[in-house]
Amino acid sequence: MYERAEARIDLAALRHNVRELKSRLDQRVELCPVLKADAYGHGSLHCVGAVAEAGADRIAFATASEAVLARSVAPDIPMLVVGALAPGEIEMAISAGADVAAWEPGFIATLADQAAASGLVVGVHVKYDTGMGRLGATDPELVLELARTADAHPNLRLAALWTHFATADEKDTTFRDLQRDRLAELGERARREFPEVKLHAANSAAMIADPACHFDMVRPGVAIYGMDPFGNDPADHNLRPVLSLHSWVASVKDFEPGQSAGYGRTWTADRDTRVAAIPIGYGDGVRRGLSNRGEVLIGGRRYPISGTVSMDNITVDLGPDSAVRVGDEVTLIGSQGDERITAEQVAVPLETINYEVTCGISPRVPRVGREGGSPEVSGSR
Repeated sequence: MYERAEARIDLAALRHNVRELKSRLDQRVELCPVLKADAYGHGSLHCVGAVAEAGADRIAFATASEAVLARSVAPDIPMLVVGALAPGEIEMAISAGADVAAWEPGFIATLADQAAASGLVVGVHVKYDTGMGRLGATDPELVLELARTADAHPNLRLAALWTHFATADEKDTTFRDLQRDRLAELGERARREFPEVKLHAANSAAMIADPACHFDMVRPGVAIYGMDPFGNDPADHNLRPVLSLHSWVASVKDFEPGQSAGYGRTWTADRDTRVAAIPIGYGDGVRRGLSNRGEVLIGGRRYPISGTVSMDNITVDLGPDSAVRVGDEVTLIGSQGDERITAEQVAVPLETINYEVTCGISPRVPRVGREGGSPEVSGSR
């Protein structure tokens, strides 16, 4: 029995998802899984090797430190850091052998100086803000000028122009199509000067919904982990959930009508029943918003979270005739028997997205890599 809780990472499912998504691409299009934020909470060190083995062409991260950590696991795969880098982080990205994103003249000048000092050539992906309104240059003329600057420096290599979609997961595709077309138009101009420059834009939703968004590379994130970018059932896209979250029954008590469980007495028994205490809480990433709204699986049956989620424990109403015993496994995300709870289902009462559910699982929950039903690598991330 594990200590309190564990998140199991199904590496076979992860490889399946990489291969499934890669099968949807033209052979010339690169697949670049996004493993930022500790692989969306799945444990980067477990996931890097698996996606590389499954055929990823490149891996993307948000930070230089993520790339440095991953390089120890995957020494040869190309990497891209898509986030903003402070001057002190540039050297880390260069040491990891990663391409970097750029959209400011001053940053490119600093990058060029540090690349020259290292004696290395750094790939530059110039970001074009086509409508997300965050990072990137909004002026297409500035994008082209930055591309020329990168191309002209002996220690920089113009690798790509790219953008990021703001509404790719929405039914109305008008704005997504506008962003796609803006990149395509600028890319056509850029290729008159730089025939080898690549274009990339698609996240998971755009990759699945519109092949015209594939360009030369796609950057799926949530889909790699077997979650649906549209918030529905990942099985609709032949994707397999990679993460499952488990704890165990630490206590079972008989309750009479009127007895309460948890802070604030937000739940009170309305009949004779039994209540299980489970040693996992918001300190582990089980959001307080699931109080009296979430569910767990025990013995292949659903039971409601009853009472306020506390930092280290939740309580569950088992009903009067339950055979649940201390030591029984509890599944908060994943399957038991014919029942399953997906990250998408957990997200609904929280009014959030599946990404946030897995990213929110805290560092004190060990990530355990598994092949099939057996643990491969255990321990915390």
